[in-house]
Parts: sequence; C-alpha cells; structure tokens
Amino acid sequence: MPKNKGKGGKNRKRGKNEADEGKRELIFKEDGQEYAQVLRMLGNGRCEAMCADGTKRLCHIRGKMHKKVWIAAGDIILIGLRDYQDDKADVILKYWRYEARLLKSYGELPESTHLSESIAGVLDEDDDGVSDDYIDFGFNCTDPSGSFIEE
Repeated sequence: MPKNKGKGGKNRKRGKNEADEGKRELIFKEDGQEYAQVLRMLGNGRCEAMCADGTKRLCHIRGKMHKKVWIAAGDIILIGLRDYQDDKADVILKYWRYEARLLKSYGELPESTHLSESIAGVLDEDDDGVSDDYIDFGFNCTDPSGSFIEE
C-alpha cells in the first residue's frame, strides 16, 4: 500500500483567502502607472483594458495575482506602463468596488467611467434607451400541438 507523501490536498494549495482581511489602504497611481477598466478577458493571464488616458491596451496579469485575484470584465485595475511597448501593460492591482467608487469621488478616474454597470452597458454608449432584449422571429409558438403559427 503506497504512503501519502504530499503535504495536503487542494485546499492547502489554494492558500488562505486574502480578501477576508478587511479594508486596505487605498493605493493611488504613481509615475509610469495608469488606471484602467477591463473590457474583456482573453485567457492565458491576459486581458484587454481601456486606460484612463484613452488608450486600449493588452494587459498581462502578473504571476503574483494569477489564480489568486480574479479579474472580470468591468473591473477597475492599476496597470504598469511599459517603456518599450505602448500598446501593452502589466496589471499591478485590482481595485475592489468600494475602492473604485472612492477613486471616482476623488477625481482620479474620468467621469466617463461606469462603475455600477456591466461592461456591456459601457460598450453601448450610443444606446438611445430603447430596450432590445428580445428578438421577434415573426411567428408564435402558442399552439397546443407544438407547431408554429405564422402571424
């Protein structure tokens, strides 16, 4: 019978949850850093983000954050700009929701940043308020026999 030679299961590998520490000190951007909002996740530790300076950049999630801090579309992040590549950056920090609201109230984030909406609401800024939540195919399926009825 083989002996267990490991030091624990998957819960040990996950480590402790650092999100339970409570509130942390708010970190502002420094030289060579910029605030950004995640547009979409690309996989392989990368995401596409719209920076506060108006540039869309491909961002790489650093190894310290990879599989520990979950980043989703719409999140506010702090990125480190690269001197040699203007269209690429590195994710330094993910701001929690209350921190992003504080940054916006302090005037650090531009007014065009939407914090409470999903990213789909941010991308469709030219929407005139008409809801297009359904698609009309031109037929009705209310017949009890299950066959389609043309309108």
